[in-house]
Amino acid sequence: MDRTAWLELPPEARSAVEAYTGPVDHAETAETGVMARLACTLHTATGPVFVKGTRSDEPAAWMSDYEARVTRVAPLAPSVLWQVDAGGWLLTGYEHLVGPHPDLSPGSPDLGPFLDTLATMSEAPWPEQVRKKPLHIRWAGFFPDDRCPDLEGSALVHSDVSPLNMLATPSGVRVLDWALACPGPPWADAAFAIPRLIHAGHTPDHAEALAQGLPAFRAAAPEAVTTFARAVCSVWSRRAQSDPAPHRGPLVSASQAWLAYRTQFASKDSDPASRCGRV
Repeated sequence: MDRTAWLELPPEARSAVEAYTGPVDHAETAETGVMARLACTLHTATGPVFVKGTRSDEPAAWMSDYEARVTRVAPLAPSVLWQVDAGGWLLTGYEHLVGPHPDLSPGSPDLGPFLDTLATMSEAPWPEQVRKKPLHIRWAGFFPDDRCPDLEGSALVHSDVSPLNMLATPSGVRVLDWALACPGPPWADAAFAIPRLIHAGHTPDHAEALAQGLPAFRAAAPEAVTTFARAVCSVWSRRAQSDPAPHRGPLVSASQAWLAYRTQFASKDSDPASRCGRV
C-alpha cells in the first residue's frame, strides 16, 4: 500500500490530531507494515505518538476501527490514546513503543521473552463486543469440514506473530498491529509461531518443543494442531501464489517443513511433540 505522509493529510485531519497531541514538530513515516495508508511517529512537545490511519471512504477502513477496538483490550499491546474522524480520514493515536524487533534464532536471548508473550496472549478472551469472523470461518475451505471443531475457540488470536509485529522493550516483548486478530483456540498464536521459528533457523522438532513449553499449546489435541498445520500451509501457499512477496516464499517453505514433520508420524497415530526433547 502506498503510504501517505503526515503533511499530505488535509489540514482538518491534522488539526483534529493536534487537538490531542499539541503542535507536531515533525513526523517520521514508518518503513515497515503494509496494512495502514498512514503510519507515522509524530514528535511533539509532550513526547512521540504513533499514528495509524486510512481514508474514511476506503473499503478497508473498517479494519482500522476494528484494530483500535481490539488493541484496547489486547494483552501487551500499545495503549490506544485517541481516535479522530476528520478531513475524510480515520486516525488512531497509539502509545509510542521503542525497541528492536525480537530475534527468534536459536540461542537468542529474546526467545524466553517471546515465549512468555505468547503464553500471556493465550489467556486473553476475544472481546464479545467486537464481531469478526473466527479462525475456523476465515480458513473455511482449507481443511476438511469434519475437522472444523479443531480450530474453534473464543480466545483473542493475533494471527500474525511476525517479529516485525513485536518490539523487545525493557519490560518485555510488546505486540503491535492487531488488525488481523480474530477469535480462535487459545493455542493458535503458539502454532502460528512455529513456522516463524523454523524460518528463524530452528528445526521443526525444536520449534515444536519450544511451543510445548506453553500450557495452552501443550493442552491442544495433536489432531487439532495437525489440522492447523495443514490449513496454515495451504493458506500461506495460496497467498504466495495470488500476491507474491519476498517474505512469503520462505514462510511457505517453513510451514511445509512443519507439516511434513507432523504428518510423518500420522500413520503411527502418535503425537510428534512427544518425541521432542523439552527445552
